Amino acid sequence: MAVFKTYDELYTYMGRLYDEAKSDARIAPKIKASNLVIQFRYDDPHAVVTINAAKPPTQPGAIFDVLWGDDTGLKPDIEMSMKSDVAHQFWHGKVNLMAALARRHIIAKGPIPKILKLLPSVEPMYEMYPRLLREMGRDDLVIS
Repeated sequence: MAVFKTYDELYTYMGRLYDEAKSDARIAPKIKASNLVIQFRYDDPHAVVTINAAKPPTQPGAIFDVLWGDDTGLKPDIEMSMKSDVAHQFWHGKVNLMAALARRHIIAKGPIPKILKLLPSVEPMYEMYPRLLREMGRDDLVIS
């Protein structure tokens, strides 16, 4: 059974993660410095989230914009496709990116070296995500 039953549930929890990351001083400047458009495509349930670090942000307090939906009008430099359950595990720090790419649990399109270079930038999200789940009363979703 999928961790997130609906798009709204996935958006509620992962949306909060991305919202916090886009203004976090440990994460956002490093992602912004990449000047990339990064798109995450999730299945079960379907959701698409695009990080636009290529242009100045338009969202209040953000260092880069986070856009949800299939049609943002942006062409991603990097596209990462995976089941939502894999993303849930990834943001807990439980997925080895190289192994997941090799096993095709995550399908990457775009320059893999740039993806790997960004990996250390998102490491603070591994502690942020379970903390946010707990704050939102979803201890049942936290992977120990």
